[in-house]
Amino acid sequence: MSLGTSTRTSRLSTTASLALLASLVVSFLAASAVPTPLYAVYQAEWGFSPITTTVVFGVYAVAVLVALLALGRLSDHVGRKPVLLAGLLGQVVSMVVFATAAGVPELLAARVIQGVATGAALGAIGAALLDLDKVRGSVANSVAPGAGTASGALLSGLVVQFLPAPTYLVYLVAIGVFALQTVGVLLIGETVTRRAGARRSLVPQLALPRSARRAVLGAAPALFAVWALAGFYGALGPSIVHQVSGSSSIVLGGLSLFVLAGVAAVAVYVLREADPHGVMALGVLALVAGVATTLAAIDLGSTVLFFLGTAVAGVGFGSGFQGGIRTVIPLLQAHERAGVLSVLYVVSYLGMGVPAVVAGFLVVHGGGLLPTSYEYGVAVMALALLALTVVVRRPEREPAPQPVHASAASGRLCTQGVQ
Repeated sequence: MSLGTSTRTSRLSTTASLALLASLVVSFLAASAVPTPLYAVYQAEWGFSPITTTVVFGVYAVAVLVALLALGRLSDHVGRKPVLLAGLLGQVVSMVVFATAAGVPELLAARVIQGVATGAALGAIGAALLDLDKVRGSVANSVAPGAGTASGALLSGLVVQFLPAPTYLVYLVAIGVFALQTVGVLLIGETVTRRAGARRSLVPQLALPRSARRAVLGAAPALFAVWALAGFYGALGPSIVHQVSGSSSIVLGGLSLFVLAGVAAVAVYVLREADPHGVMALGVLALVAGVATTLAAIDLGSTVLFFLGTAVAGVGFGSGFQGGIRTVIPLLQAHERAGVLSVLYVVSYLGMGVPAVVAGFLVVHGGGLLPTSYEYGVAVMALALLALTVVVRRPEREPAPQPVHASAASGRLCTQGVQ
């Protein structure tokens, strides 16, 4: 059976369905950021080292990556809804494990479950957004990750700072959100029909359609660089803020990731209609400027300058990510979306996870927190400048796939470029 528009009727409007799907990205990535302000609490209670913190952070990225490779194309065959429901169930299970954790093994288990659930669902959510509306879906695909990461870090910090039982309450709230979203997913219509090949789709592969190969290879260095920046703030941000400011405030520690991701989301929305290659170039330049300012702030011990640099880096994060996604999406047929989006997320999570774990090792066995921060920052800037050379040497535009209009015989979606 070929991929096509579903005949199952949605009980929600297209706009409501788009909002629900975008909220899934927000809640999944917010949940991934929730433990960040809590690492200091866990570290004080269980006495583990900074390298353990970055391993707990990095194992999530590895789990997401593995799930993307194995499950990223599954929704093209079994439908979007079953994959979304399975992802929501996995998130609930991970929240239960977090809430009942008694040590590092439970934290690692929770992060693995959470990573698999997120990785399984991200490709399906992104593809479903594009199935419903290519223009609005493209914007949501770029805005929602930043909004989710920002809200998760800030809300978790507020809960930890001001409410009782922080290591329980924040996860119980997340379970309630996921339960409501499960009801919403049951109400939306399926956007694709089932087709053969589900088992074969579980075999990990990074195959790309010919029409998108150049675009993906051009976007990959920028995506890796901007997500390496996200890994920097996710793994080391709170510790650096405490070192620079001299404050032990958990809210202030989580504020660095909030500023980075929040500004990124705003940048994505503001630049949503600009040329994607120009947006990607702007992102790379802003990333370099922002990281340089942040490193200067660490050297000077200036909290204000640190957050200013973080905001500029946030423009780079959002612009680089959006530009990379938008240079690829117009080249994809409907049945290629989930798989290619999964490839882009694989590149992103490699960028986020691998450098962060290396940084944790260097904090313990190298020169300590601040020297490692300098080394990490310089490495991110070098990656960004490498990405800039790829963007500047922009290849000739590849022809977009020819529109194929849906019909009763083919059941395939009409594909048009996303502006």
